[in-house]
Amino acid sequence: MGLERDEEGNLRSCRKRLKCAGAEEEQEEEVEYDDDEQEEVEKARGFSLRLGGFLSPTVPSSIVVSDAMEPDFPIIYVNTVFEITTGYRADEVLGRNCRFLQYRDPLARRRHPSVDPVGVSEIRRCLDEGMQFQGELLNFRKDGTPLVNRLTLAPIHDDDGTVTHVIGIQVFSEAKIDLNSISYPVFKETCLQEGDESGKYSPKGGQVQYSHNREVCGILQLSDEVLAQNILSRLTPRDVASIGSVCRRIRQLTKNEHVRKMVCQNAWGRDVTGALELMTKKLGWGRLARELTTLEAVCWKKLTVGGAVEPSRCNFSACAAGNRLVLFGGEGVNMQPMDDTFVLNLDSANPEWQRVIVKSAPPGRWGHTLSCLNGSWLVVFGGCGRQGLLNDVFVLDLDAKQPTWIEVSGGTPPLPRSWHSSCTVEGSKLVVSGGCTDAGVLLSDTYLLDLTKEKPMWKEIPSSWTPPSRLGHSLSVYSRTKILMFGGLANSGHVRLRSGEAYTIDLEDEKPQWRQLECGAFTGVGTQSAVVPPPRLDHVAVSMPCGRVIIFGGSIAGLHSPSQLFLLDPAEEKPSWRILNVPGQPPKFAWGHSTCVVGGTRVLVLGGHTGEEWVLNELHELCLASKQDSDP
Repeated sequence: MGLERDEEGNLRSCRKRLKCAGAEEEQEEEVEYDDDEQEEVEKARGFSLRLGGFLSPTVPSSIVVSDAMEPDFPIIYVNTVFEITTGYRADEVLGRNCRFLQYRDPLARRRHPSVDPVGVSEIRRCLDEGMQFQGELLNFRKDGTPLVNRLTLAPIHDDDGTVTHVIGIQVFSEAKIDLNSISYPVFKETCLQEGDESGKYSPKGGQVQYSHNREVCGILQLSDEVLAQNILSRLTPRDVASIGSVCRRIRQLTKNEHVRKMVCQNAWGRDVTGALELMTKKLGWGRLARELTTLEAVCWKKLTVGGAVEPSRCNFSACAAGNRLVLFGGEGVNMQPMDDTFVLNLDSANPEWQRVIVKSAPPGRWGHTLSCLNGSWLVVFGGCGRQGLLNDVFVLDLDAKQPTWIEVSGGTPPLPRSWHSSCTVEGSKLVVSGGCTDAGVLLSDTYLLDLTKEKPMWKEIPSSWTPPSRLGHSLSVYSRTKILMFGGLANSGHVRLRSGEAYTIDLEDEKPQWRQLECGAFTGVGTQSAVVPPPRLDHVAVSMPCGRVIIFGGSIAGLHSPSQLFLLDPAEEKPSWRILNVPGQPPKFAWGHSTCVVGGTRVLVLGGHTGEEWVLNELHELCLASKQDSDP
C-alpha cells in the first residue's frame, strides 16, 4: 500500500501486487477516499513514503519483471503495453536482460553511444545494492525508433530481506534527438588514427609492433567507453584532474561532462549529485568538483529577505527542501509551543517568509528536529510540547496542493526527548540520537526509522559501546551511510561538560558500532592550522558533497570565536582538523537548529548578527562554490 497524488494534488490510497512466478498480473480494485476517510485509512494502515510521480493514470505503463536470483537479471514477465510499445514479442525477450532496449538494432552487440552512460552506471549500482532507481534513459524500439524511457526499478524482498525480483515500470515517450550528433565517445576516430600511425598488430605474436620504437601504454588501446566507465569514473575528482595530464586523449576524456558527472556520482552518491545538478548548468561538473575540493571560491555573504515569521519565537527548527528554507514550531512568548510552518523560497526574485496553510498540524513544540526527505517531504520528531516531552513523528509533502501533516507510528518509538540530534540517510531513513528526558537524564541511544517501508517501524541500533550521553550535538552524514557525531553537552563522570570529541558509525555494516574518531590537528608550516575546534554545543555541522564536514558556531566556553570555521575529512586514514579562513562578513553567532544547507553548496544562517534567533529577515550565507550568475 502506498500513497500517490492524483491529478488534483490530493493523496489517495493505492494497492497493487504481481504474481511473478506465474507471470500473471493481478490488480486489486483501486479505492478512492475523501479527505476525512483518507486520514482514517492512513492511521489504520500506517504510512508509506512513496513518490508516485512516474505513474500516470492517463499514460499506459510498461511492466517488466526480472529474476534477481539468476545471473544478469533475466526477464520472466512483460505486459502487453511493453510488447506494443517496443515492438518486441514476449517470447523474444524472456530470459534476456532488458539492456537490449539500449541497442538501436536487434542484432547489435553493444548499446548505442547516445545512451547516457551515467544513467546506465547508476542502474547497475542500484541493482548491485538492492536500491530503487528512478530516472530517464534513451531506449529504442525494435525498428530503431528512439524512445525516452521514464524508468522506475523497484526491488522485491523476501522475508529474509533478500532481493528476489526487480519490477521495472516504464513510461515511454517519443525521443526528439538527432542521432547523428553524438558527443560520446569523445575521441574515438582520433584514437584509431593515432593507433594506425603508432603501430601494427601481428596475428602471430599477438603483440603490437610499433614504428619509430615508440612504446604505447596498453591502457591506451582500450576503447573510450571502457576507459571512461571502468577506470576514470572510479577515481576521485582530484585524481581525475591529475591524470588528465597524461596525454591528449586522456585529457579530452576527463574534460567530457558525461565522464565528470560519473566521477562525481560514484564518489559522492546519486542523492548528492542530484542536489548539485542546478549548480552545474553554468559551472560544469569539472569546475564544481574543483571548487568543492580546493574550496577556492568559499566566501561569506549577507542578505536580507522580506516577509515575517510571526509571532516571534526562538528554539524553532529549520531545514532546506530544494531551494526553500522551511521553519517549523518554536518557543513563543511565555514558553508557548508553536505549531506553524513557514517557507522562504530562494528562487523568488524577492524572497519573503510566508506561512504555509496546512490542513492539520502536529502539536506545538520546541527543542525538536526538522529534516528533509527526498527533496520535498519534511519530517518532525520529538521536542517539548504543552504536556511535556514528545516522541511522535509527523511528515508533510511540501509540494502537495493541500499540504497536510500526517503522523507516522510503528514499532516501539524512542523515549520522549528534546535537544536531540537527527539526520537522514540515503534520502529516506531518519536517524535520531541522544537528547534529554523529562527527568533531565541525558541519552546515548540511536534509533532508525525507514520511511520507505509500507509500515515504517522504529529500530534501535544496538552497539556494544556508545559515546557518552549528550544533548546539543550534531549528526553529519558522509560516504552515503556513515554518520559523524560531534560535540554537545556530554556526561563526564558526575559532571556535564561541553564536548569536542568526534565519533563515527557505518549503518551499512552488518552490526554497526560506534567508535571514537582520533582526530589530530593539521600542522601546516608557517600557518595557524594546528588547532582543533574548542568544545561546544548547539553548533552548526555542514556535510559537504565531497564527504568533508565543516563545524562552526554554537555555545563555546572561553574567548573563542563562534565564527571560526573548522574542516574535517572523517574518511581519511588519520583525520586532521584544519582551520578554514573565509573572506567576507561572517555571522557573529550561528546555531545548528537555525542553519540550513541549500543545494549542497549554500549554507544559510538565520539571525546570525545579534544572536537573537527571532531576527529572521537577516541571513548570512556561506558559499562553498561560485554562484550560477557569477562569471566563469
